[in-house]
Amino acid sequence: MTLPHRYIPMTEQDKAEMLATIGAATTDDLFRDIPDAIRYRGVLPMSPALDEISLLTHMKELTSRNTDTANCTSFLGAGIYDHHIPVIINHLISRSEFYTAYTPYQPEISQGELQAIFEFQSYICELTGMAVANASMYDGMTALSEAGALAAGATKRRKLVVSRTVHPEARETLRTMAHGLGLDIVEVGYSASGVTDLAALRAAVSSDTAAVLVQSPNFFGCLEDLAAIEPIIHGVKGLFVVSANPISLGLLEAPGKLGADIVVGDAQPLGIPQSFGGPTCGFFAVAEPLMRRMPGRIVGQTKDLDGKRGFVLTLQAREQHIRREKATSNICSNQALLALCASIYLSTLGKQGLIDVANLNLSKAHYANSQLAGQEGITLPFTAPFFNEFVIRLPEEGPSVSEINEQLLKCGMLGGYDLGLAYPELAGHMLVAVTEKRTREEIDHFASRLGELQ
Repeated sequence: MTLPHRYIPMTEQDKAEMLATIGAATTDDLFRDIPDAIRYRGVLPMSPALDEISLLTHMKELTSRNTDTANCTSFLGAGIYDHHIPVIINHLISRSEFYTAYTPYQPEISQGELQAIFEFQSYICELTGMAVANASMYDGMTALSEAGALAAGATKRRKLVVSRTVHPEARETLRTMAHGLGLDIVEVGYSASGVTDLAALRAAVSSDTAAVLVQSPNFFGCLEDLAAIEPIIHGVKGLFVVSANPISLGLLEAPGKLGADIVVGDAQPLGIPQSFGGPTCGFFAVAEPLMRRMPGRIVGQTKDLDGKRGFVLTLQAREQHIRREKATSNICSNQALLALCASIYLSTLGKQGLIDVANLNLSKAHYANSQLAGQEGITLPFTAPFFNEFVIRLPEEGPSVSEINEQLLKCGMLGGYDLGLAYPELAGHMLVAVTEKRTREEIDHFASRLGELQ
């Protein structure tokens, strides 16, 4: 029998048999409990049905309205970055045994998935200098908020001190979490150089502070002095939480080596597509004393009865199993497929490759910084060292950042983030991101065009 809709495998006979089974004469009988006065009797304002060819054409036209980094040169970062993604990543994650895997509760049939997660954990520990990492978090924002919750639970204190140089959305997520747990959030401002104001931080930290949370490179792209922050919080026996860009760790000292108790971040730079803002993959690593308080799941390595290496979920007395009301977190899953992207990326590049990519980000961003500083009317407000993002200030009497970005878009460029959206005092400032994908020609064109638009 020919079906009127090829993707809905139901015949009229099927419909009649189902109605007869439940004792209804027609489909309308299914809705007889809804009062007639409020039932919709018209025809919904929808387009008519399309055949497959017409539907594909329509969908392609809709997607063509999107602007992405495939057809625009991007200088936009602020948390999601246009990095090169090796082609091998998509090839491997497209294998059905990875993209259909949900949760590896049966280790005997999930060894491949468990090993992939174990490798991710191992890479994160290497990058961050921490003892233990979990199987991943939803994203970097929730990872930071979970770090705050962990710190409060571990120290039995109710105050979290966070720098305003932490990503604005991460701070919002932290506040949402804190509201539910009854925690107090204290924000500390930044100095004229673009990093956390250490004097203000010292004044904010006290014996009731559970943790200090900072980001380095911070939201402005500047490198925080982690070695100077560490004794401030450890002096009151609180915890030191650091959010880090994983690419930068190819060059910078691991936060764990500088005294961090918890290191979190977003793995999006490690081979994960931008996807118009997500999904991404958060990482979460801790010092060994905090291991049993870590949210989410951990994959451990063991041996079977024959002495062969195997992998299992370990330390499983968690929220998704038996703890429930005593749970340390409401996170009970992980981003296994996107964590696999990060693992493939790191294994493809290797140690030297990651160093090379980090160096390219650093050198190209500094070249762009010097080119923009040479444009009349553009100034550099912050002086702290930076990685692959930096802030520029546009002339007060000129067009706004949003107006300039509209003009840049017409030239095939995605301009930087308008800092005035999250920092009112920085209206007229643009956050510019430069990754290894940007060429000298693209940077020069961006700088000259931005100079012309003042």
